Amino acid sequence: MTTELRVLRPAEWAQWFEQLELAFGGLPENPQRREVWEAITEHERSIGLWDGERCVGTAGAFSFRMCVPGGALVPAAGVTMVSVAATHRRRSLLTSMMRRQLDDVRSWGESVALLTASEPGIYGRYGYGIATQQLRAAIDTARVRLAVPPGTDGVVVRQVAPPEALATIEGLYARLVPTRPGMLERRPEWERLTVIDPPEERDGGSPLQCVLAERDGEAVGYALYTIKPAWDDAGPKGTVAVRDLGALDPAADGALWRFLCGIDLTSTVEVGNRPVDDAWQHMVSDIRRCRPQLRDSLHVRLVDVGAALEARTYQAPVDVVLEVEDDFCPWNAGRWRLTGDAKGAVCVRTDEAADLALTVRELGAAYLGGVSPAALAAAGRVRELRAGALGEAAVAFGSPVAPWLPHGF
Repeated sequence: MTTELRVLRPAEWAQWFEQLELAFGGLPENPQRREVWEAITEHERSIGLWDGERCVGTAGAFSFRMCVPGGALVPAAGVTMVSVAATHRRRSLLTSMMRRQLDDVRSWGESVALLTASEPGIYGRYGYGIATQQLRAAIDTARVRLAVPPGTDGVVVRQVAPPEALATIEGLYARLVPTRPGMLERRPEWERLTVIDPPEERDGGSPLQCVLAERDGEAVGYALYTIKPAWDDAGPKGTVAVRDLGALDPAADGALWRFLCGIDLTSTVEVGNRPVDDAWQHMVSDIRRCRPQLRDSLHVRLVDVGAALEARTYQAPVDVVLEVEDDFCPWNAGRWRLTGDAKGAVCVRTDEAADLALTVRELGAAYLGGVSPAALAAAGRVRELRAGALGEAAVAFGSPVAPWLPHGF
């Protein structure tokens, strides 16, 4: 078999995307969403595998900026739309695309690559580590009481048609991005995905609804949600499904959660992707009746170890030599001396004795501050070579707020 791996040509997009659809089960994408995906595809950053005239593999990379600890927005490659045709599996084609893609990311000067995985077991061998988790829950609002923060009564919640609120939502989202590691600055056209609401995907639920939280006439938060009515012999038991929620301060957050948990004829509020430290968990009277669950979310890969570690800050002073193993991107392998604090960092090559030994996968997992090097060491994935170095790194690499990816790509 001879295949050709090349940059995607605009005229080939439809066939390229159809291969992706086929690889994910063969169901065609909703036309509205498909239109947006075509508009935001960066052809020069996308590649396809071709067997003759047939596309048999796909991969792309969005040009994002991601918040890292300290609040800086770092250029990052958002790896997306990865597939290999079922007829061409187990021929190292995925590896060839990952090899080409990471070489490209390095040439673009981007020190970090990101992805969300349909199957989380795939990407560790290419150096990606699971850096964030998402919290899921089903809050039993018939039995759970909510204690909201002071000032909540000063926030008004107003119903707005989602398309009319879109500019306000995007403005609020942009203000939130620098406050939490893992959040992505949205590029033009991305906001359209926020309010796409095909009737065939509602599964008995209502059209998408929106409320804005306002204080003195100024928007300070928003929530997008649907309602799925249900009844039994005891009465109504509808479900509020929260699609997105953002708030600039605790009172705005409290007002939105109080509204969602108090909608008439409902008894459950479902959330599918929230930060693991989301504040509502400390407002509810009974966390067990909220059935919290965790799932992997953002996978992070350091493409340039030195540049990536210099791009973030550290919550405690750190001076540590890292022995990094990276078979897939050998330019990262070797010893790096990281010195830094809350004001900045420097990470350079060194011949000094190593303090910690780990692979680039562990660095990716710890990069946003949500996974402790100490936890990785307990799993045998980080080795302490200097007494005390692990504890120093565990504190320094942490983040005051949990990293979070608010939406997929």
